[in-house]
This record gives sequence, structure tokens and C-alpha cells, in this order.
Amino acid sequence: MQLQSRIGVILAIQLCIFLVLCDPQTNLLNKGCSQYNATDLPIFYANLNATFTELRNKLAGPNDEFFSTANQGRSSNPVYGMVQCRDYLSTTDCLGCFDAAVALIRTCSAANGARVIFDGCFLRYESSSFFDQTTEPGNTAICGNKTATSTNGLQTTVNTLLTDLVTATPKINGYFAAVKSEAAGSSGTAVYGVAQCALTVSETGCADCLSIAYQNIEICTQDSDSRAVDAGCFMRYSLTAFFADNQTTDIATYLKSGSSSKRNAIIGGVVGGVAFLVLLGLFVAFLLRSKKPKKAREGNILGATELRGPVNFSYRDLKNATKNFSVENKLGEGGFGDVYKGVLRNGAIVAVKKLTIGQSSRAKTDFESEVKLISNVHHRNVVRLLGCCSKGPELLLVYEYMANSSLDKFLFGDKSGTLNWKQRFDIIVGMARGLAYLHEEFHVCIIHRDIKSSNILLDDYFQPRIADFGLARLLPGDQSHLNTRFAGTLGYTSPEYAIFGQLSEKVDTYSFGVVVLEIISGRKSNDIKFEPVTQYLLEWAWKLYEEDKVMNLVDKSLSSDDYDASVVKKTIHIALLCTQSSVAERPAMSEVVVMLLSKGELELRPTRPTFIDATNRIRGDTSSSTGTSSTNANASISEVSGR
Repeated sequence: MQLQSRIGVILAIQLCIFLVLCDPQTNLLNKGCSQYNATDLPIFYANLNATFTELRNKLAGPNDEFFSTANQGRSSNPVYGMVQCRDYLSTTDCLGCFDAAVALIRTCSAANGARVIFDGCFLRYESSSFFDQTTEPGNTAICGNKTATSTNGLQTTVNTLLTDLVTATPKINGYFAAVKSEAAGSSGTAVYGVAQCALTVSETGCADCLSIAYQNIEICTQDSDSRAVDAGCFMRYSLTAFFADNQTTDIATYLKSGSSSKRNAIIGGVVGGVAFLVLLGLFVAFLLRSKKPKKAREGNILGATELRGPVNFSYRDLKNATKNFSVENKLGEGGFGDVYKGVLRNGAIVAVKKLTIGQSSRAKTDFESEVKLISNVHHRNVVRLLGCCSKGPELLLVYEYMANSSLDKFLFGDKSGTLNWKQRFDIIVGMARGLAYLHEEFHVCIIHRDIKSSNILLDDYFQPRIADFGLARLLPGDQSHLNTRFAGTLGYTSPEYAIFGQLSEKVDTYSFGVVVLEIISGRKSNDIKFEPVTQYLLEWAWKLYEEDKVMNLVDKSLSSDDYDASVVKKTIHIALLCTQSSVAERPAMSEVVVMLLSKGELELRPTRPTFIDATNRIRGDTSSSTGTSSTNANASISEVSGR
């Protein structure tokens, strides 16, 4: 039986080769993975597998479906999936394209959403329904890398073909059109084009999506082969045939102007009258509804998605979830309040932060600003705000729960020495990515102001999440820094902020560098018990760097067989670049990510941090300063310390 199966496979492959029929068109155009992982992985993977199976069964069914949707696990870690093949593919090619997309999309691992777009098909899954989405941020054109040979009328032909596709495709049953057009003034030059929309969108949505696709692809019309991709549609043209001539669509009927103006006027009047009555009814309904008190959306953790925003939890539910904020449920303490473990009625585990900022109108305003800010932050290396509660004796924030607590527990606490080098390096890279997102990729620059090891949480897989935005502030886009009152943790804070109150994103860069040194050494930044002399971690690291002995900084619990010494040295080098006294010389966090992941040594050389000189002067070290300078430095540090 196995022999027969193998013979069948071989014959099928040979048939594909000789007949040139097997072409699933798996040229990758776009791939994306959600920044967030699923919460319960066994359930998630079961739902994901079931969704993929259902999608494939529909594609392979007797009805030759080239589009299908599926949904599994509506109550816990749900998975919504969609697949669509181009109509000119054979069923075999469609299945081949789908299988290739599944294999690639699985590399997103536990991400709760992902997409893969090939020339021949696309596959997408999410944790909430997206089937009616048309155009979304990220829509783009993919221009070919070969300029078309100049021929008379070619660009005009391309533009006309694409315009016709935009007009006709939304009107065609199935939202698909394939067109071949001869270039004007050319001998034998043809342009092939297709347009397609997801079957779950409306005609208007399809038209809007293709209009934007056309605007995107217009910049490519001098190339010989280009595409435009979006959430709900696809467009492509090429001077090389990518579908057979007998698969073209007659779109002439859909390009005609239609009925007489008189008939259109009558229809328009009727539709307009009906629309007026509908709008009037909706307006009355709105007035009646607005008089009723609004009920807060209650907290189901699984309902808090990137699309729906934060959930309003009731104080009573959170009080019960945390066992009345009991000591046994306490996870930790912060400058703005304590954090408790909570178990919601649906079994979901969360972290509840009880703020100690009072109930004044100013406090509530700040609270609301923080909620609005954090609820829009979505990155796999930044802790996610799930909801809040402002109706009770305390203001509460509800975050996703991190099973492995905070980084400091693994560096200095009872779990110290348990992290291997790979875990530590992954944490460093994840922190850098999270900060790069906050500084440069979010729609405004967010400065955390209190980056330290206790504010770095670890998920089940020891991936870092930047936490505690209680000190976060927005940096206006037209300012390089702000002057503000000091709010942070000494030992992690840059000198220009601690002494002069100058705040910029490079304050976080400095703190990141200090935390990196902690991760590598396993020692606290403010621990002065270093041999052979009493000195702080940053000072010790700099001294070892000057003496070319930075490997002495490495945590003794790490085996030398566990890491590449050159990578460790480069990572220490990057940390020192981040802690330079000159704000301008500190790298941006996006640059830090590139440096961490690049191969080879760094050419940049760090300059000695000012804070190190200040601590030397405080101790009366006159080797690098005069007595007068010592007095000034001592006064500055005393002022920061509040003495």
C-alpha cells in the first residue's frame, strides 16, 4: 500500500513537471506576526490546528472553493482564519499554496495573529473576527525590480487596465477579474492584470480597497511586474503571463455607464427618501438611548483585544479576584502602588495594580491619561494593559499576568544564577526592541523614565515585557527634551536627568545600559560590595573596560562553555555606549537593536560617564579633580538625593 502511494506521488510530480500545471505561485509578498502571544498555548494550538484543517477541507471539497473562513474555540483562545486563492489557480495549486502558507505562518509560533501573502494565495488568522476588514494600515505596493522596456503607450495601457479592474471587480460576482490587454503602439506586447477582494467584504468595501491599491501601485507602473496588497484585496499586473489566456474575464459589461439618467434620478430620489427616514429613526433612537445611564463594559480578559481596547472591570470583581488584596496574592511593590495576582471568574489570571495616587480630580485625570496611553501600546516586549477600574475606593489597573515575575528575582533574588546566557541575551534584545517601539515606532514618543530590572517582567518563555508606565510621559514631537521634576530610581538614572531634570528618550537608553550590566554580572547597580575596592557597578564595568578585562564582569554562575566571549564583550561595549555622559553620543534604541544582532566588532568607542567621576569626587578621589570640583559634584548629588 505504501509502495502504491509513493508511486502515485511520483507520477503526480512527473505529471506536474511535464504538463507545467503545478505552479502554486508561492512567491512571498508579505508576512506578519502579531506582537502578542496566546495565553493558553495547548488550547491555542489545538484551535489553530483545527482552523487550518477546516480551511483546507473546504478548499479540497467538491465545490472547488477558492475562499473559506473558519473559527474554532469561541470561548477560550479563539482562532479566526481566512484563506483565499487566485481564481486562475487549479485546485491542486490552490492546496499547494495553502500548505506552503501554513508552513510559513507557523513560524510565528504562539503569536495570536499572523498573515502570509503569496502571489497565488493569502492566509490569515486572528484572535478576533476580521472577515469584513478591507483596507488597513500597512497596505502597500510591491514594485518589481525590473524596469519595463520602453514601448509606446505601455504605461497608458497599464494605467487603463488597472483603472478598469478597480471599476469592474467590485461588480463581479466573486470579486475577481483577470484581464489581458495589448499595449497600444506595440507589436505583441501584452499586459496581464488581476484584481481580487475577499468574499466577506461589501461591494463598497471592495471598491474602496482596490482604489487604495491602485493609488499604491501607481508608483510602480514603469516596472514590468508589480503588486499591491491590503487586508481585503489584492492587485497585480505583469508583462509576463501568469495566467492562461482562456482564464480572462470579460469586464466590458461592468464598465458600461448603465441606465438612463431619468431612471437613475428616480432611483436616487427613492433611495434618498428612504435614507432620510432611516436616519431620522436612528436619530430618535440615539436620543432615547442617550438618556439611559451607560453601563460599563464588564471585564472578561479574553474580550480585551487590540481592536476593542481596555475593559472596565468592577471593583467588586477585582476585589474577589485578589482575595480582598490579600498578602498571599501580593506580587510586588512599586512607586505608585502594590501589585496583586488575581483570578477572574472565567479562570483567567491577571495582575492588578492598586494605585496610591489618591482620588482627587487631578489624580483621576492622570489615571485616565495613563489608561488611554497604555491601552494603545501593543508590542510583544511591552506589558499589556487589559483593563481598569475607577469606580471604587482605589484606582486599579489590570495587566496581563507574567508567570515568571520580574527580572530582578532571577538576578539578585532566590532564583539568581538560573538564567543561562541565551536567556539573558534574549532578554537584552527584547528590552531594546520594546524601548525602540516606545521611542520611535509608537505614534508619539513615550519615555518610560524608570527602566530597571524590577520593571522588566518575564513571561512563560522568559521573554521580557517592559512594565510600570506609572512614570511614563509623552514627549512632544517638536521637542528634543523636557525639563521636569526628577522621578525615577537612582543608580539607573542618567546624570542630566537626575541633576538637571532634562528628560529625553536617551534617559531610557542610559537606564537600559545599566540593566544590561546587571544582567551580565548578576549584581545590582547600586551594590558597592565589589572587590578589590568599593565601587558601583557602572564604575567597576568602566574600570574593567579600560584595563581590557571586561570578561571579569561576567556572572560566575555562567559556564564559559555557555557563551561566545566575543558576543559578551560586544554586549558590554554596547551597554557602555548607552551610559555615556553625552546625550548625543548615546545610540538610539533602534540602533542598539541593530548593533546587538549584527556580526563583528563595533568601531565606536564609549566615553567615560560623568556619574562615575561624580562618585569618585564624592569619596575625595583627587586623582581626576580638584577640591573645588569635588564640592560642586557633592552638592549636585546631595540635591538629587534630597539631603
